[in-house]
Amino acid sequence: MKEYDVIVVGGGHAGIEAATAPARMGCSVAMITMDKNAMGRMSCNPAVGGSAKGHLVHEIDALGGMIGLIADRSGIQFRTLNKSKGPAVWAGRSQNDRKLYSVEALKIVLSVPNLEIIEDSVTEVIVENKKIAGIKTQKGQEIKCKALIISTGTFLNGLMHTGLRTFQGGRYGEPPAIGLTESLVKLGFEAGRLKTGTPPRLKKNTINWDILEEQKGDNPPQPFSLRTPKEEFPYLPQLSCYITYTDKTVHKILEKGFDRSPLFTGKIKGRGPRYCPSIEDKIYRFSDKERHQLFLEPEGLDSDLIYINGFSTSLPEDIQFEALRKIKGLENVEMVRPGYAVEYDFFPPHQVDLTLETKLVDGLYFAGQINGTSGYEEAAAQGIVAGINAALKIQKRPEFVLKRSEAYIGVLIDDLVDKSTDEPYRMFTSRAEHRLVLRQDNADRRLMKYGYEFGLIPKELYNELKEREALISKSKEILSKTKLLPSEINPYLIQLNTTPIDNAESVNKLVKRPEVNLKDLLEVIKNRDGLYENLIKDLKALEQVEIEFKYEGYIQRQMELIEKMEKLENVLIPLNFDYSNLKAISSESREKLSKVKPRSIGQASRISGVTPSDISVLLVYLKS
Repeated sequence: MKEYDVIVVGGGHAGIEAATAPARMGCSVAMITMDKNAMGRMSCNPAVGGSAKGHLVHEIDALGGMIGLIADRSGIQFRTLNKSKGPAVWAGRSQNDRKLYSVEALKIVLSVPNLEIIEDSVTEVIVENKKIAGIKTQKGQEIKCKALIISTGTFLNGLMHTGLRTFQGGRYGEPPAIGLTESLVKLGFEAGRLKTGTPPRLKKNTINWDILEEQKGDNPPQPFSLRTPKEEFPYLPQLSCYITYTDKTVHKILEKGFDRSPLFTGKIKGRGPRYCPSIEDKIYRFSDKERHQLFLEPEGLDSDLIYINGFSTSLPEDIQFEALRKIKGLENVEMVRPGYAVEYDFFPPHQVDLTLETKLVDGLYFAGQINGTSGYEEAAAQGIVAGINAALKIQKRPEFVLKRSEAYIGVLIDDLVDKSTDEPYRMFTSRAEHRLVLRQDNADRRLMKYGYEFGLIPKELYNELKEREALISKSKEILSKTKLLPSEINPYLIQLNTTPIDNAESVNKLVKRPEVNLKDLLEVIKNRDGLYENLIKDLKALEQVEIEFKYEGYIQRQMELIEKMEKLENVLIPLNFDYSNLKAISSESREKLSKVKPRSIGQASRISGVTPSDISVLLVYLKS
């Protein structure tokens, strides 16, 4: 009988990270997937990143993960969103070649030593004495393991809907995973149903592009990964996306199909994503809106398919087609494939710990949509955390848990465990209370130390970071003391229509003005202190110094808040704590605390339904 340190079930975005991390950390790993050529297949939009999701990609990359590398190698448009706003919400996004993304994902997985791909489907989990022991597969294999990571995406008992037509499948043209849910439920796990959807695919040469609003990518584009060689990037030709809109006529046509909608007739039982609703849900819930924005996005360089972002639907095929032809630019469009909704099993995430190990079975981890999340980036973030922790457990090393104050990944997992979810969870910048210090531009400074410690980041890249950190520190110190005379700087300030100075002012104070650029100030002092040459050569260091000067007061306040909250995080609660003894708190709070089993007072305070007075009682009890 075959045996591996780690088995990963699923070859999607969570599975890729969950398999490659422990393999690179020295564990023997088997990835079990139905079709290796569907590795990392982009079931919905062929895009990576976006608001808050881009932060996750940069954090995964800083830990040594793969999603940023794959996105860079298959990207056909790169844009930084929210550039007109503050750096806390800047977010990278790439449009990707769907086919090439899977090709590059498979290449990367095949290049990792200690990692074997097995094309099969897992039907049963083997548990002995509450510890994971192995799995059974559809083809009759029985494989042993020390740790098992389940990252099955939308395949668990997947059911697809278009109008009143229903068919089994986890994704278009692919069968569902049957048996695994039932096996886990027998072990005592609680399962639920969720729903997600995808829009129709359109034929490229039947669209009137000339009358649509063009949306170009950045020039020059910026890669996601620190390991992508700048001189080789971008790898592929860059394409534009286009914008169009629905209108009242389109809405009336869509409404005609409501009586055959699986969403409104009750055929779909699972809850869909509140923040990424289907087009029929949008026009039903927001009936006052006269139009909705749609993005026409290419599926690849050699593909004749166009993805219509914002038009996710499970309405009948004839209604979809009729409505599409009333949209500007789509008057003669051909629909290659209708949109559909997919329902699938998930396991409410209060059943996992902050390491993503399940509370019921030792050595069993859940990662990705099985935990109720939505999105490639959220899945990949969970995959790398589960993979790292599985390896650390096997190697008898301390576990890896990211705090909310350290990373969006920490916010994501903390939210899932503490609040659980009954709808697909999506990451937003508003979910992170410390978002000004959790920017995508400083993900390496926050997290690369962990990636290096686990052996997932090369030494030369980590040394480069340490050198940059020293340059940033030295630059801030010098520039805080360097003063500019009115005669030196006033011509520049007048040119910017900002108030001239009467007395000498330090560089760090001047750069706080929104109009002022640090690089321009360095031009004034370029013959002083040798800083100019060093900072101009390292544009990333220059960016970090400028952001930290401009937002110094805000960052300081966030750091003080983090320090205050850390005190609660450091008050630990024994994992075997018996909450039934706390008679002074409500039965609801006792039940929720027993379910989540928080590690600290800080975590306990974030559980929905647990009140400040409950926390006070808990603190008194712990002290006594």
